[in-house]
Amino acid sequence: MGLTYARSFLQFNLVSREHLLLVAKNETHRKQLKKLNLGKTVSKIDKRLREYGIIILSVKPQDFPSITEPLKKAIAPHHVVLSVMAGVTIETIQKSLNHKIVIRAMPNTPAQLGMGVTAFTASKDVNIHQVSIIENLLSTTGRTIFLEKENLLDAVTALSGSGPAYFFYVVKCMIEAGVKMGLEESVASMLVKQTMLGSFHLMNQSPYSIEELIQAVASRGGTTEAAFKVLEENHFEPTLIKAIEVARDRATELSHLFNHSSDK
Repeated sequence: MGLTYARSFLQFNLVSREHLLLVAKNETHRKQLKKLNLGKTVSKIDKRLREYGIIILSVKPQDFPSITEPLKKAIAPHHVVLSVMAGVTIETIQKSLNHKIVIRAMPNTPAQLGMGVTAFTASKDVNIHQVSIIENLLSTTGRTIFLEKENLLDAVTALSGSGPAYFFYVVKCMIEAGVKMGLEESVASMLVKQTMLGSFHLMNQSPYSIEELIQAVASRGGTTEAAFKVLEENHFEPTLIKAIEVARDRATELSHLFNHSSDK
């Protein structure tokens, strides 16, 4: 996500290359970043960070403890810390860095194409001006939504964070059904992907509700109604809802495990 943000900020001219500092501890990764020419690339966290206004934490949660000490030495009172680490709470980040101005965001993978959605929340120490700046930056990768309650990010993780995988799974199943019925895989793939794309735009632009759009396709006694009967008999709707709730619960569980271990 760090690389996605760097590219998006530059694309929308919100940040210039000379105002971007990319830190990559891995030498191979650092060399790859340097070739991309997205900004100044360095291999360690030090006081050079004080020349910048925003620090983006885009590392795996398990790697966060390894960077807290150098970050604490480099961080300045004016810094806004933006975290896209899954499950690491604002409180944990504040305690680990001894710094109060923290914003936590949950983007999803379509952000790589500028078509993502990002929910974010902020500590009470973040002012409205800082929230506005971060929202403008996050919006370069798609839509944004501000949440007042941090614990709702677990629901966001389950719904939009994991969401792309649910859609990919449905597409996969539909393609497999097409192949099973005798279509070439390439033909089935084109039919399903274009159907999903067209359906999204119809849903997004139509004045009708999703339920009304379903009914417009599922005419009485027709093929779609027959398909929906099977889905209902196999409890598709409650099963999918339950799956998303379980994903939410797992996000909460992982968050508690990580943050409690960090406190020790």
